[in-house]
Amino acid sequence: MNDTAGVLRDTPAPPGKEAPAERPAPARNKTLTTGLGVLAVLVVVGLGAWLFNWWAMGRFVQTTNDAFLQADQVTVAPKVAGYVEQVLVSDNEDVVAGQVLVRIDPRDPAARLDQARAQFDQGEAAIAEARAQIDQQRAIIAQAEATLRGSKASATFAAQQVARYAPLVATGAETNERLDQLHQNRDQANAQTGGGAAQVLAAKRQIETLRAQIGVTQAQMEQAAALVRQASTDVEGSEVRASIAGRVGDRSVRPGQYVQPGTRMMTVVPVQAIYLIANFKETQIGRMRPGQPVQVKVDALGSERLKGVVDSFAPGTGAQFALIPPSNATGNYTKIVQRVPVRIRVLAPASLRAALLPGLSVEAAVDTKNLDPPPGRLAARAGR
Repeated sequence: MNDTAGVLRDTPAPPGKEAPAERPAPARNKTLTTGLGVLAVLVVVGLGAWLFNWWAMGRFVQTTNDAFLQADQVTVAPKVAGYVEQVLVSDNEDVVAGQVLVRIDPRDPAARLDQARAQFDQGEAAIAEARAQIDQQRAIIAQAEATLRGSKASATFAAQQVARYAPLVATGAETNERLDQLHQNRDQANAQTGGGAAQVLAAKRQIETLRAQIGVTQAQMEQAAALVRQASTDVEGSEVRASIAGRVGDRSVRPGQYVQPGTRMMTVVPVQAIYLIANFKETQIGRMRPGQPVQVKVDALGSERLKGVVDSFAPGTGAQFALIPPSNATGNYTKIVQRVPVRIRVLAPASLRAALLPGLSVEAAVDTKNLDPPPGRLAARAGR
């Protein structure tokens, strides 16, 4: 059998065919061994680098994809009722604070303004008339006091006449008829004096009455002035202006439409003041502090990475501000990890701000390694 194998090994190959070369054993292949060794070293080094990075940095980074861009948008609504005359902005138009957005027919509030002004002018005229009557009444008082002084003089003279003629009547030099006439004159003079005093008092009290009328008229003028201010506000409110700068959205108002106070006409979104609300699990916020750096990935920007800063934390979990907050005091209880809204300032360059819109989905990663953020970030936040 061995001879046969030797014969076969010594037998020359058929014409046109070469004998196969002998292959070295895999364990003796130095190239393969070296490659596997290098690969093993690279794997070990990569794994070590990953572990070191995770231990030094990665374990402190808290991430969530439950995050969305937001803005403090303002609903535009009229203060007065009326028909819309003009809509001066279009959909998605950028506006500035104070810009006129909608004009409402101002004729009704203008008519109320004219009526209120007329009432105010009427009050001023009434006060001027009352003051003129007071001046006139002072003249009447002076006349009544002069008449009273004359009446007193006449009463004094009549009393003196009675005193002079009474002894003469007693002696028979004068008749009793004369004395009776003098008594009558004295009584009439006293009565005229009393009437004159009453006229003076009535004239003085008339001044107080006129002053009271002035007070009533002044109160009516204050009411008319309030109506003037309200009507002026209504006239100004016929021009609906933007309270903030931003971009027009959700425009539903049209010319000719009748609107009531509070009717939603459009929304102004301050796209230049976009911020991020990231809902982190309660198990992730233990080391989070305001001022810590954040890496932001907006889905709409693809692989673009933005920087951010933790601004503040909500005063409660999201469930606490739900329409119907959960009540766990009854029934069976199942613990569910809650989420805390965290507000993050997005530090985006001007070239990318136009692409940041409220509602876009975001992935946020907060570096919580440093519990005390650098003073520069805190100072920037405080000076914001």
